[in-house]
Amino acid sequence: MTPQPRLFVPAITPFTPDLSVDPERFVRICKTLLADGADGLAVFGTTSEATSMSVEERIDLLDALLGSGISADRLIVGTGCAALPDSVRLTADAVSKGVYSALLLPPFYYKGISEDGLFASYARIIDGVGAPDLKLYLYHIPQMSGVPISLALIKRLVEAYPSTIAGLKDSAGDWSNTEAVIRAFPDLEVYSASEAFIPQNAEAGGAGCISASANVNARGISRLIRALGTPDEAQLAGDTAHIRRLFEKLPLIPAIKATLARRFADERYALVRPPLAPLPADFAPEIERAADLCFGTAGAAENA
Repeated sequence: MTPQPRLFVPAITPFTPDLSVDPERFVRICKTLLADGADGLAVFGTTSEATSMSVEERIDLLDALLGSGISADRLIVGTGCAALPDSVRLTADAVSKGVYSALLLPPFYYKGISEDGLFASYARIIDGVGAPDLKLYLYHIPQMSGVPISLALIKRLVEAYPSTIAGLKDSAGDWSNTEAVIRAFPDLEVYSASEAFIPQNAEAGGAGCISASANVNARGISRLIRALGTPDEAQLAGDTAHIRRLFEKLPLIPAIKATLARRFADERYALVRPPLAPLPADFAPEIERAADLCFGTAGAAENA
């Protein structure tokens, strides 16, 4: 029997007014997302603004999550950096704390990198960490990184590190690529980055979804996953796709954070760190509509 797809949320990172990371609000949003039905959290990725954070900030926030009682086995931690030693340090730190699942961007500054160079980068990280329990998830997001992860590279890594390469997050938005990875590597956990692909992902034998918009719609996406194969699937798929499309028309991360600020009646959740910019005020009607779709009367349940 094929396992039920899972939802991991790439949780946003709240900031204080001076744009320091905000551990208290970070723990709050992460616990809320799990209570909303998420299977786990994929922290310190694109939606988390991780590339705008220091190594120490990521380490401190992971400590805050674990110290709050969130189980290590519900976390996939983003540890990919442009600098190889930073990737090794972050991955080794997570493993030392019992968080064995790591999502790694390829080194993303240089473009046109050879397959040999990318293989060597991942190999150095795996060997540098030296942990037999490490589960590495490759992060394919070429529209942002400029460095695609090819089927040939995946094959080399799986052959060299069969017990370490655990899966892939495909954020390219191209279902045909996700399907090709699932077909070529049926033993890997392959996650789509959009809930719109959940039915296809599940049917093909994929692992589920790691979606930015799950920050605001974890409840709806979780309901869709539970309804796969039932008469309710089509309606729920349409509902979640509608919310996804709404956010895709907006500056994605600022819009998600602004919607969460409405949910919690706390404008600090809307703060973004440069180079991202706050959502312009003229998007307020769209955010109000999004909050109502996702949470009903925005903020009422969380602040009653």
